[in-house]
Amino acid sequence: MRKFIALLILITLPLGVVFSGGASDTSGADDGTIRIGVSKLLSHAALDAVEEGMQEYLATTGLPITYDFQNAQGDISTSASIAQKFKDDNCDIVVGIATPTAQALVNVFHDIPVLFAAVTDPVDAGLVATYDPDPNTNVAGVSDMNPVEAQIKLLMDITGAKVIGNIYASGEANGVTLMNQAKAATEKLGGTFVEAAVANSAEVMMAAQSIIDRVDAVYIATDNTVISALSAVASVTSANNKPLFAADPSGVYGLDFLISWGFDYHQIGVELGKAIEKILNGTPAGEIGTIFLTDPSDFELWFNLDEAEKLGVTIPSELLDSAVAIVQNGELIRK
Repeated sequence: MRKFIALLILITLPLGVVFSGGASDTSGADDGTIRIGVSKLLSHAALDAVEEGMQEYLATTGLPITYDFQNAQGDISTSASIAQKFKDDNCDIVVGIATPTAQALVNVFHDIPVLFAAVTDPVDAGLVATYDPDPNTNVAGVSDMNPVEAQIKLLMDITGAKVIGNIYASGEANGVTLMNQAKAATEKLGGTFVEAAVANSAEVMMAAQSIIDRVDAVYIATDNTVISALSAVASVTSANNKPLFAADPSGVYGLDFLISWGFDYHQIGVELGKAIEKILNGTPAGEIGTIFLTDPSDFELWFNLDEAEKLGVTIPSELLDSAVAIVQNGELIRK
């Protein structure tokens, strides 16, 4: 753990903690159960891990909870339909996993608690007015704000890349925010940024092909649309001998990535479950606000030594010591 903390200091990880909390009567169904509607933007490893972590934690509480799990399949209009369904079904608490589904819920629900998770910037997304506790809101949740500048710096330092490519979903607030952060970080560090926008996951491979000859490396943020098609990006970067950095480690095993450093999304789900438990025990959502995970144990650093060898890249030993997972000879080695 001490080595990992030293790594965070080394690559200047600037994060702050905001624990907060707003309000609500969650009366439950006639039989005493509490109805929680969960709307997930789409199914991929990170968002699935949030859902699982939430359920696993709440299962330990003994609370009488029933769930209605809905998947928007990446479609914003479907997210709106799901929100209306939850309203018609008189859910006691609703949960939006990813920005568009959370936005759809906030647009419909103004009285019962709305919880979000895997949202990069809830203020920028219009979910809340402030990260801090706010008695005027019924919205709270867990952010997955990544240390984007530190991630870009790590990629550039290890590979020597000067031109960083990025693919993002132009219709997803989360994706646009992360793209802008990555661009600002790259330019601050003296590099050049090349981006390609997509409307859906089917466009990701074509977008990767459109920029691959103009970049030294590719950085993929926790953009749900793009991460769900990460295998397509990896196939393009590998075929063109370009390093791939993925900010979501949950789905990288089996892909030709070089570096992955980001959240343990299962832990985000656990923190979401804790927030729901607080609300069910009487804490208003506005007293919870936005939760940012900052403990080093909440992050995972992965290196693919097979890809490093292919690219002629050397990973410093101190970074390898700090990694929680290494891929070598096709095998995953967890520490």
